[in-house]
Amino acid sequence: MVKSVAKRILPINVEKLSKLGIDEISLVKGQGKFIVVLVDLETHKLIGLVAEKKQSVIEKVMLKWGEKVLSQIKEVSIDMTGNYKSLVKKVCPNADVTVDRFHVTKMLHEELNQARIAQKKAAEALKIKEKTKLFDSLKGSKYTLLKAAIKLSGSQKEKLKQVKNAAPLLGIMHELKEEFHDLFEQSKDLGKGILELIDWLKKAEPYYKKSVETIKRWFGEIVGYFEQRTTNGIVEGINNKLKLLKRCGFGFRNFINFEMRALLAWHFPKNLAH
Repeated sequence: MVKSVAKRILPINVEKLSKLGIDEISLVKGQGKFIVVLVDLETHKLIGLVAEKKQSVIEKVMLKWGEKVLSQIKEVSIDMTGNYKSLVKKVCPNADVTVDRFHVTKMLHEELNQARIAQKKAAEALKIKEKTKLFDSLKGSKYTLLKAAIKLSGSQKEKLKQVKNAAPLLGIMHELKEEFHDLFEQSKDLGKGILELIDWLKKAEPYYKKSVETIKRWFGEIVGYFEQRTTNGIVEGINNKLKLLKRCGFGFRNFINFEMRALLAWHFPKNLAH
């Protein structure tokens, strides 16, 4: 049944594609094997999977869409891990490359969490009373620090206050993280957004050295968000659905079968169960 349905709707029609999202996910945690996910950011639908993240393999899949489709793509949203920027410039001549803001935020979160871990390690050198106070404050603080302040519960707000009192460095980093989030939420103008981000980088550099360096390197692609307001956030939901689909299919050892099932889940959901 699935194969007969697939023959009617595959390959997916991409004739109207103008905003493309490229991301990569690991379907099996800890194995280091990634697949590449291609998403139409306007329809919020999966339009393709690539079995590996080699640029030549991704290019081969995209070239199947044809020159007309590739030339009409106006924007491609990517993260900063894969070498997708040069690929986009090569096959999508009229597309602007933007970096997904959620990947940038994730980078900040990772650096903030590393600082939290470093504070716990530093506590080992303190006297017993001071060490106990710091450990008690930092215990269970990871998600309180990383969660958007506006979404914190009453108890989490109290926990955050404890963390800031015990570890001022984490307090400063938390405030900078919140400023960064607000900057992208509230800036509606390209020029204003650029100026505010430059100001933020100056303030954040002593605390987020790694993230600031990366943002500077990808500055042009990151500030494109202020103009386009495009995000790859929808891909996270797609990635979770793909993982669920894989579990339901007990692994899908054959990638082609997995891709076919995945595409049907977005383009012909009623027939997925048959």
